[in-house]
Amino acid sequence: MHNSSIFEIHSKFDFEKKCLEVFHFQAENLEIYQKYLQHLNVNHKSINNLQKIPFLPISLYKTEKIITKNSQHEIIFTSSGTTGSETSKHFVKDLSIYEQSFNTAFEYFYGKPQNYCILALLPSYLEREGSSLIYMTEKLIQKSNNSNSGFYLTNLDELVEKLKQQEAQKKQSLLIGVSFALLDLIEKYTLNLKHTLVMETGGMKGKRKELTRSELHEVLKKGLGVETIHSEYGMTELLSQAYSDGNGIFKTPAWMKILIRDVYDPFSYLEIEKTGGINIIDLANLYSCSFIETQDLGKLKPNNSFEILGRFDAASIRGCNLLINS
Repeated sequence: MHNSSIFEIHSKFDFEKKCLEVFHFQAENLEIYQKYLQHLNVNHKSINNLQKIPFLPISLYKTEKIITKNSQHEIIFTSSGTTGSETSKHFVKDLSIYEQSFNTAFEYFYGKPQNYCILALLPSYLEREGSSLIYMTEKLIQKSNNSNSGFYLTNLDELVEKLKQQEAQKKQSLLIGVSFALLDLIEKYTLNLKHTLVMETGGMKGKRKELTRSELHEVLKKGLGVETIHSEYGMTELLSQAYSDGNGIFKTPAWMKILIRDVYDPFSYLEIEKTGGINIIDLANLYSCSFIETQDLGKLKPNNSFEILGRFDAASIRGCNLLINS
């Protein structure tokens, strides 16, 4: 199957056509998906409509090796997991697809990495092997070609020094951080960032009380002196990311789509502003599975955007998502 055409989608028609192509390819070449379709009594040849495609439960990434037949993997991305919980493993056949995916999406939403000094505050990810977020951030830092760009583990003083240098020179920075580390930062410093874009990747990692995204953003906006907090929505099981430029409303690149399923009927899809389970189509998952039924809850918003509201109670605590405080 030809990789590059995934990134040449320009219309709804292109997307649906490519989805069906990828679905039939995976139904024939992905053993676990074949078994799942058989379990559902679905003959893939009879499916000619995107809405009829069955989505693979994301939990299978914890127990199965999900990669097309006769494929060697270049890397295994793993989820952080909490103590005692199983981690997801994503066997990636072709890293160049992941790189094309995150580079193309970043440029589409934010412009070239060379336009930024990229400062990454991702301690819990750096402290383990196999993070797809670290892989992406490292490549973007390299592309930024800025000597101040880099990872800051616990050296907050040095990070703040770099931010202040950039601000004094009125140069654009991107501060990307896991939620608990950004909260650690503002407990120690009060900043007033005018030339810095702040992006949270979610996750308290058990280090702090969970907050809703809107509560988190209010605290961060005040402590960092910014008007909006951007967000990144990605996961180990995907090779694409969605981004939000504020208020927790996310948009996907052209090869990724969110559907909201009825929690009582997984083959029924909901209209905008209705809360349900998030199904993700990620065509960059060409050699794993492009059709993922997640354990996250959300709703569609106008113009193909969406909001993350939390996750199912029964789901294990996931690294990249926020709990709802009920």
